[in-house]
Amino acid sequence: MKLVRYGAVGAEKPGMIDADGTLRDLSGKVDDIAGATLSDAGLAALKALDPASLPAVDGNPRMGACVGSIGKFLCIGLNYSDHAAETGADIPEHPILFFKANSAVVGANDDVVMPRGSTHTDWEVELGVVIGTECKYASLDNALDHVAGYCIVNDVSERHFQTKLTGQWTKGKSCDTFGPTGPWLVTKDEVGDVQNLAMSCDVNGKRMQTGNTNTMIFTVTEIIEHLSSLMTLHPGDVITTGTPPGVGMGIKPNPVYLKKGDVMELEIEGLGKQRQTVGEDA
Repeated sequence: MKLVRYGAVGAEKPGMIDADGTLRDLSGKVDDIAGATLSDAGLAALKALDPASLPAVDGNPRMGACVGSIGKFLCIGLNYSDHAAETGADIPEHPILFFKANSAVVGANDDVVMPRGSTHTDWEVELGVVIGTECKYASLDNALDHVAGYCIVNDVSERHFQTKLTGQWTKGKSCDTFGPTGPWLVTKDEVGDVQNLAMSCDVNGKRMQTGNTNTMIFTVTEIIEHLSSLMTLHPGDVITTGTPPGVGMGIKPNPVYLKKGDVMELEIEGLGKQRQTVGEDA
């Protein structure tokens, strides 16, 4: 299934994209794409519905973030061997963890707004993992059983804030609008091999990132095992899993960063597309 949240900011409704690409309203069946809806039982109930019995949504409404009431937004850094190489970083021994503030989360096609003083805002196409059932001390054998589905995340990053403002990466990752998420949450049964998905990011029509989840240093399974050994993962938690090469920071000899009016277009195989226009705070 492809599950969505559509409508005005703060008033999103739950929806489903049917096999013909029609948006169907789920608000008569569930309150949101969040919490218990993401459990195995909740998803099974939605899958049992006849999409044709659900109201079709007219027009082309805004798509909000595909997960509502996100609990934790967990991010893994330097998790692609080819991206680590372009930044000159050593291969990490364990997954590098940082957090993105939930206030950064926006819809897949909402504007990305650079904060005041930003000069080094960068793009990062990433595979997002949405937790569906509570998970503590998961094993490699059962880690994926706790996943509801997958989505695209643009882990927008202000590199100066991230590396020069004294502290941890979160400063450069948590600015408002720096977490476009969606457009769809695709349930795991429709994704196939999550460790073999093509991914890309274009900026102003130029291909900047080309990658595949098969170059991850730590797989989705290993990431869930590791994180769940540190903290309980809850339904609606989102994990972003790192980015392939081609970020602006990695361009040699002169890095390239976003400016007002730039357009980012992101895609991951089977998970849809994102498109954001870059603005700036007054």
